[in-house]
Amino acid sequence: MRLVGSAEMREIDRAAIQDLGIPGLALMERAGRGVADAAAALAGARGKVVVVCGGGNNGGDGYVAARLLRAAAREVRVIALVPPERLSGDARAARDEAERAGVPIEAGVAGPLPAADGDVVIDAIFGTGLARPPEGSFAAAIAAVEAARGAGARVVAVDVPSGLSADTGRPLGPCVRADRTVTFAFLKRGLAVHPGLGLAGEVTVVDIGIPAEAARRVPVACELLTEAEARALLPARPPDAHKGDAGRLLVVAGSPGKTGAAHLALTGALRGGAGLVTLAARPEVLPFALAGRPEAMSVALPGEGPLGLGDLAPLLAAAREADAIAVGPGIPRGAETGELLRAVLSRAGKPAIVDADGLNALAEDPARIADVGVPLLLTPHPGEMARLCGTSIGEVQADRIGTAAARARAWNATVVLKGARTVVAAPDAPPAIIPTGNAGLATGGTGDVLAGLCGALLAGGLAPADAGRVGAWVHGRAGDLAAARFGERGLVAGDLGEAIGAVWAEWRR
Repeated sequence: MRLVGSAEMREIDRAAIQDLGIPGLALMERAGRGVADAAAALAGARGKVVVVCGGGNNGGDGYVAARLLRAAAREVRVIALVPPERLSGDARAARDEAERAGVPIEAGVAGPLPAADGDVVIDAIFGTGLARPPEGSFAAAIAAVEAARGAGARVVAVDVPSGLSADTGRPLGPCVRADRTVTFAFLKRGLAVHPGLGLAGEVTVVDIGIPAEAARRVPVACELLTEAEARALLPARPPDAHKGDAGRLLVVAGSPGKTGAAHLALTGALRGGAGLVTLAARPEVLPFALAGRPEAMSVALPGEGPLGLGDLAPLLAAAREADAIAVGPGIPRGAETGELLRAVLSRAGKPAIVDADGLNALAEDPARIADVGVPLLLTPHPGEMARLCGTSIGEVQADRIGTAAARARAWNATVVLKGARTVVAAPDAPPAIIPTGNAGLATGGTGDVLAGLCGALLAGGLAPADAGRVGAWVHGRAGDLAAARFGERGLVAGDLGEAIGAVWAEWRR
């Protein structure tokens, strides 16, 4: 499903109005009707409606909604934050029509907004084009909307809650919290990721009549991965498939104190459908990591302590028969580990997923990731991503989509930036937002399961971008199934193996 940002939406609107001749007022009329319908559905039988209108087309949508609500015999008034002479053509025309229809229009926030149960406030202050913190009367209006909501009114946001970045989902300053957001033509990126997802309330996408041709003229820059799209990336196995067809995966994982990481990665790989899974680890790791996993094979890495260049020969030998490599969960890391991983991956020549301490090892020289020369899938959480980027977690989280997409291009690798609404970005495809998953996955070991799952998909023949998308979607769905059974607080990483199997059963895969 396509997601759009502010620049894309502006260009799609321009193509529809200027290139294809669709009247802007016609689009505004349909948008306003969608907002009016949403407000009427939320309002009580005698609830009053106040529409707070800014100066752009978002305000014009509010004026249309006010006129339609008055025509439906609703008690409605408008708070105008911008005088009529400063309105754009379509917005001015919408205001003039509202005045002619008898809608009361007041200048500025002169007093408290309605705050009784059953009342509704329509936030038509800012739209998708906002790029700086709201100030002055606009910030005061947002505060008034918030106060009304706190006192019992319901809030309907027009396109996006005012104060929210339509691109990043982050508040730019004071920001409206909506009970419902009516957005137009396409879902906005900022409404599909946190915290925008929570600030928007229930989101409805309204078709306002933008022709498909207008959208086709603007390249897709981001997507929300639906179940149908994820499922279509993974074909069913042919009935005569054998374990070699299902893929051979080498897992490099585990160290003393972190044997569970290897065990969970094996669980993800086996439940992910790999035909043969082999664990390479120090001898003392193997008995614990393999406990309860008789399906997995193993290779002991001689020696002790951190992985280093002395492990190159045995790892290359183990990788010779593999179709893909998964490396990183719980590995013992030392001064030579980063150099070892680059050598193993480049010389083995197999698609690989790198996770956890494998990523931390590569973070010592991230500029060389692009030189590895094999299809790579990297699965950092925000802390690992910050180390790889040489920045802070806050900066990563401030624009998760943009950060993942930029690093995917720079490293020539698929990046799965984990977290609430995981982002999967590839060098040559639009980033995808994963809508599955819940806060119960915020527990140790769930990322190890994801690494094994994605490794199995790589070994089975999926390209890194597809393996990342399918793996992240299925992992999140498995978390949802496990949370339904154990609760978010009760969910542990070990629950995901069986739940992954349940997802495959749902998909008949």
